[in-house]
Amino acid sequence: MGYVIGVDVGGTFTDAVLADDQGRIIGAKAPSTPPDYSDGVLDVLRALAEQLGVGLDEMLADTHHIAHGTTSSLNALVMGNVPAVGFITTRGHGDSIYIMNVEGRYLGSSPEQLQSVITQTKSHGLIPKRSTFEVTERIDRDGGVVVALDEEDVRGVVREILGQGVAAIAVSLLWSFRNDSHERRIREIVEEIAPGTFVSLSSEVSPRIREFARSATTIMSTQIGPGLADYLGNLESTLRANGLAGPLLVMQSNGGAIVAAEAPATAISTVGSVLTGGVVGAVALGRQLGHRNVVATDVGGTTFLVGLVVDGEPVRSSSTVINHHPINVPTLEVHAIGSGGGAIAWIDQGGNLQVGPMSAQAVPGPACYDQGGTEPTNTDANLVLGILPASGLLGGRKSLNLEKARDAIRVRIAEPLGLSIEDAAAAIYAVQNAQTGDLLRKTVVEAGHDPRDFVLYAFGGAGPANCAAYAAELGVNEVAVPLGPVASAFSAYGLATSDIVLAAELSDPVTLPTDPAAVERNFQGLERRVLDSLGRQGIAFESVELHRELDMRFAMQLAELPVEIASTVTESELVDAVHRFEHRYEELYGAGSGFSAAGVQAITYRVRAVGKLALSLELPMIEAAETDDPTAAQIGERPVRLDSSGFADTPIYDYTRLRAGHRISGPAVIQVPTTTVVVPARMVGTVDARGNLIIDTRLDARQNGTHS
Repeated sequence: MGYVIGVDVGGTFTDAVLADDQGRIIGAKAPSTPPDYSDGVLDVLRALAEQLGVGLDEMLADTHHIAHGTTSSLNALVMGNVPAVGFITTRGHGDSIYIMNVEGRYLGSSPEQLQSVITQTKSHGLIPKRSTFEVTERIDRDGGVVVALDEEDVRGVVREILGQGVAAIAVSLLWSFRNDSHERRIREIVEEIAPGTFVSLSSEVSPRIREFARSATTIMSTQIGPGLADYLGNLESTLRANGLAGPLLVMQSNGGAIVAAEAPATAISTVGSVLTGGVVGAVALGRQLGHRNVVATDVGGTTFLVGLVVDGEPVRSSSTVINHHPINVPTLEVHAIGSGGGAIAWIDQGGNLQVGPMSAQAVPGPACYDQGGTEPTNTDANLVLGILPASGLLGGRKSLNLEKARDAIRVRIAEPLGLSIEDAAAAIYAVQNAQTGDLLRKTVVEAGHDPRDFVLYAFGGAGPANCAAYAAELGVNEVAVPLGPVASAFSAYGLATSDIVLAAELSDPVTLPTDPAAVERNFQGLERRVLDSLGRQGIAFESVELHRELDMRFAMQLAELPVEIASTVTESELVDAVHRFEHRYEELYGAGSGFSAAGVQAITYRVRAVGKLALSLELPMIEAAETDDPTAAQIGERPVRLDSSGFADTPIYDYTRLRAGHRISGPAVIQVPTTTVVVPARMVGTVDARGNLIIDTRLDARQNGTHS
């Protein structure tokens, strides 16, 4: 028996999905265990083994690979919980990362924040100035050596940096993406002086034009590299000791995995690993259900995440922003806010109710977890409203304390606002739905898409309880809640379905038209690099795909857009690429916004290699119902409040008793072992052939009998 396992380590829960070579898929969930998240990983793997009826060592011995998504890198950067590192750059350019190319004042800010000039502050520097050092060298824009590297100067700087007790050294020299010889020599010198010191080179981490972004990306990768290496090294050792035979893979922000041993070298590429798992899962499920356009929404314990799948492919980006600093890594485009199940409700100085971004996380957790938490959360509100069962979560394994939830809401929200506990809980529920609806509109509508062209997928432990409400806010007609074996562990399912994906980049600016042979040489060089990297993964691939991409812009502008390039570059292909760029530019920025007379430039070349794994992770079909009447699955009623009309006796259904074809008219609550689904009044949910619940969000759906 061969297994593939996906493990998603979140701030509150650790999820896992296992698929075997017989087409069976099972899921499990366990509390996360900060600060040592590996304990939670072992707990959830034991839960999988228990379902299989085998020991942990036996299951791991038969595992082809484990695909792991980790929040450790992202959390470390967001919270600034990173070790001291040293930074080496070209003499005269040490202040570049503090000047920030002026970007530090606006990157990652909303239009509202940018308009508030009084409250704007420049983001903190990535490292203190005492940790930045300059060395004598200079390479020009064509890659020529203008000033040779002063190696004695380098040795003195390295000794001074190591004297500060730093954990690692980042190196970013001017124009190193055109000629990396000086950066590579500096790493050799560091190894001579202090063998084993962690060193990151900008020519390997981010070989792109623009000094500040390249340096910032390299520094942040260096800050998290040693910690990621320690975590993955310890986790892999523990898994090996428990019998794991196959490789441990780590999800990257580009939507594909890489072997754990290679991940720390480009640690920054793992920052969005957990965020992208759900989008990858949405692509896989969309193929099974025939959905080409999907809004993927994940409500976990800490965050609300949104990603888009358009025409069967996830929307990608060539960069992202953390704490106002640019990160130059290819990524699936995922938007996030702190509005998960553990998001804390609070009252601001103006007396307004706010929800998040602070989270109760796994420890102490929501007040109802009875682990010492006293702050009210979305989960507490859902329990008070009757949405969550008083019997607890995880099939009763996670008990809930209703009185603790009521007390937290009463003290922190209800009494200060002069509301009843129930009204305060309803307000928390409404605020969360409004916040998530705002992010959905920004992600879908502001990107130029019509929500009616999309199906919304809702997953995560808390997503199904709120999805119908925030889907109605967006205006989609249909919601799919992935249930069956992947209920609330859908991101882990996405990890399990992922292939190996590696990317290589190189900036070589040129004004078009240009010699297609030169363009072809750049792409071929990148293809050799990614194919060599694929070979180092130590995994047999069913097939390998190579995708070419070229970042283009109008001359004298900074806004670049990626354009796909054919496998063979010709003059006509470059002409067509310019037309595709201009078309996409006007799609994003409006008709007539392009300016062809300025000319078009090609800036950065990119190749993405996809090593296809021989997997079949289709969700299994379930038993069909004899009729669409779900009465046999109803296990009772309880008072539930979903809107301003107050509490109403609401049918409660046991998901394990539902069959394909059952239709559930709202209001209704469906209890799944690892999550809870709400079907509001005047909506209808139908169980599909694979056990997913499809909710028709159009009001009065049960009267008009519509279902798309």
